[in-house]
Amino acid sequence: MDYKAAGVDIEAGYKSVELMKDYVKSTLRPEVLGGFGGFSGAFSLKAIREMENPVLVSGTDGVGTKLKIAFILDKHDTVGIDCVAMCVNDIACAGGEPLFFLDYIACGRNFPEKIAKIVKGIADGCKMAGAALIGGETAEHPDMMPEEEYDLAGFAVGVVDEKDLITGADIKPDDVIIGLASSGVHSNGFSIIRKIFDMTAESLNTYYDCLGRTLGETLMEPTKIYVKALKSVTDSGVIIKGCSHITGGGFHENIPRMLPKGTGAEIEKDSYPVPPIFELIKEAGDISEKMMYNTYNMGLGMVLAVNKDDAEKTIQAIEEAGEKAYLVGRICSCDAEKDEDRLCL
Repeated sequence: MDYKAAGVDIEAGYKSVELMKDYVKSTLRPEVLGGFGGFSGAFSLKAIREMENPVLVSGTDGVGTKLKIAFILDKHDTVGIDCVAMCVNDIACAGGEPLFFLDYIACGRNFPEKIAKIVKGIADGCKMAGAALIGGETAEHPDMMPEEEYDLAGFAVGVVDEKDLITGADIKPDDVIIGLASSGVHSNGFSIIRKIFDMTAESLNTYYDCLGRTLGETLMEPTKIYVKALKSVTDSGVIIKGCSHITGGGFHENIPRMLPKGTGAEIEKDSYPVPPIFELIKEAGDISEKMMYNTYNMGLGMVLAVNKDDAEKTIQAIEEAGEKAYLVGRICSCDAEKDEDRLCL
């Protein structure tokens, strides 16, 4: 008996590492110490000494059941972007700069070329966020997971000067809400999607005129990474008072998270274009409009609260960073105790 006979292929693990080396190296920042292949990732904090009071901020998340669609389509080169996005966007919400990222891949069987594609996506996401990929783990789990399947999660660490933390504490009535366009569904609500549509290659490869491409291509569109857009806003001199990453729970759960007591948010649904995939999901699943806004990002992957006099400057800074932004609402006075009552759509 050896490890391979028990279902774990050590040689495949070595090959995976060899195939992913260049992808990992392409993300490294000057602060990374020790190169590739150590037992732990080392990152120098020398550069943050200039901050008055540096604060580390972190985020961890996975891709969820969007991976099921990747399995059916045998497309694995973008789910890593989703994984990075889900972590670094949360860090950006606090005003943080992502510094480094680590991944964890659990698989039924290690197929080196597939693992390398996943890591390529992770590296692409790290480069979009300006974070270094300094470590990871690929764990083979025979008899625990189907051979062709895997799970993917990540962990990111960033830094922000305490005085620059985005907490929402200074949000006031008459501040405005700026929405950053999403690329589509991102990485939430796929458990519903998988119940609505047939999860077959034929179904996912069906072309929809309303989408302008196949259903699978639309659903696999990777999550937007907003790190550079938010940095562009702060570099322009605008103070971001509050920020919400619109993930699971949609508008109703996430927007109230940035609001201080005594305030609410009014969102004008017609103030920006909603991607057609959401109408298709709504109609195909007979889902109420409220449930759609309570589940999906509905075309806005992140929202910011800023002073109303900074609205135009904020939108310009976001668009200079390559993203699309809209003035979508305002902050109002609200004495409601429940978060669900603090959002008006």
